[in-house]
Amino acid sequence: MKAFTRHHERHRSESIGWLRAAVLGANDGIVSTSSLILGVAAAHGTPHSVLVAGLAGLVAGAMSMAAGEYVSVHSQADTEAADLQKEMAEIDADSSAEHRELAAIYVGRGLDRPLAAEVARQLMAHDALGAHARDELGISTTLSARPVQAALASAASFSIGAALPLLVAWLASPALLIALVVLASLAFSALLGVVSARAGGAPVLTAAWRVTFWAGLAMAITFGIGSLFGVAA
Repeated sequence: MKAFTRHHERHRSESIGWLRAAVLGANDGIVSTSSLILGVAAAHGTPHSVLVAGLAGLVAGAMSMAAGEYVSVHSQADTEAADLQKEMAEIDADSSAEHRELAAIYVGRGLDRPLAAEVARQLMAHDALGAHARDELGISTTLSARPVQAALASAASFSIGAALPLLVAWLASPALLIALVVLASLAFSALLGVVSARAGGAPVLTAAWRVTFWAGLAMAITFGIGSLFGVAA
C-alpha cells in the first residue's frame, strides 16, 4: 500500500499576521512623519525644528505602534486562550455532545452524516481540542495571535517608513523641502502599496492608489493646519 506523504505548500495567508503589522507600521511611519514635517515647515519652522519634530515623531510613533500592536494582539491571544480553555472543559464534560457538534459542522460543509460522524470521531481521537479549535472556533496555528512578533514588526516597519521622509527633509534645501517631502512621500506610499499588494496577491494599482490617496490627504490637511498657525503667528 502506498504511504501518504504530506505536500508542503506556502500560502499567502501564512504571513498575514506579520504582513498586516509591517504594512500598517510602514504606512503610518511615512504618513505621520511626512505630515508632521510638512506641518512644522508650513508654520515657518526652522530647518532644525523640522528635523527635531520629524525625529521625535519617528521615536514616539515607533514606541506607540509597538505598544498598541502588542496590547491589541495580546488581547486577541487572551480571547483565544479563554475560548480554548472553555472548549476543553466542554469536551471533558460531554465528549459525545462535542462529537455531534463537530459532525454537524462537517455536514454543513457538504459531508453526509455517516461520513461526517466518522471524520469527527477520528479527528477527536487524534486531537479533540485541535479539531474544535480549527473547525468550530476558527483558531489555527497559522493565524493565531503573536503579540511580540506583531509589536516588533510594527515598530521596525514604522521606523523604516518614518526614516524615508525624514532623510529627504535632512538632505533637501529649505527652499525645496516641502515639495521634495511631498513628492518623495507619495512615491514611497505608492511603492509600499505595490509591495504589499504583490506580497498579499491583491491588485497592484488599486492598492497603490488607495495608499497614495490617503497619504496625500493626510499631508494636505496637516500642511493646511500648519499654514494657518504660521499665518496666525
